[in-house]
Amino acid sequence: MPKLGIISDTHGRLPDAVFDAFAGVDTIIHAGDICAESVLWELESIAKTIAVLGNCDRSDYGSSVRAECRPVIGGVRIWVAHFPEDAIDAARSGAYELAIHGHTHVPRDEVIGSCRVLNPGSACRPRGGSEASVMTVEVAEGKVGPSHLIEL
Repeated sequence: MPKLGIISDTHGRLPDAVFDAFAGVDTIIHAGDICAESVLWELESIAKTIAVLGNCDRSDYGSSVRAECRPVIGGVRIWVAHFPEDAIDAARSGAYELAIHGHTHVPRDEVIGSCRVLNPGSACRPRGGSEASVMTVEVAEGKVGPSHLIEL
């Protein structure tokens, strides 16, 4: 089963605890507000990394980092964008099993229709009483397993 590491809102800094939290993940998904290319390099040293742009990002991380992406991993159709409204729209469309977003800095795990919607919170600047955090989740055969919120 492929294991995903999900991170968002790093704002230019990758806490050391992320390396332990993501040990053993197959793919990392960064849901925007990267704010430093070095964050992507560090994540790539752990596992293959997929990233989207956030509202605080510049657009020069390379052509693979865009406003949204739609990878298929473990047979699971995934929508990734920074803003929650986009993830909710993707979930309601019925075209995805998993929608991932950032922006709010508050963790989220809910089901909308048949789509799981996840936000890992912020790895560096938590809000709403949450702790700095990331998530992991396993995906296989078109199904999304339980998510695990990891406080850093």
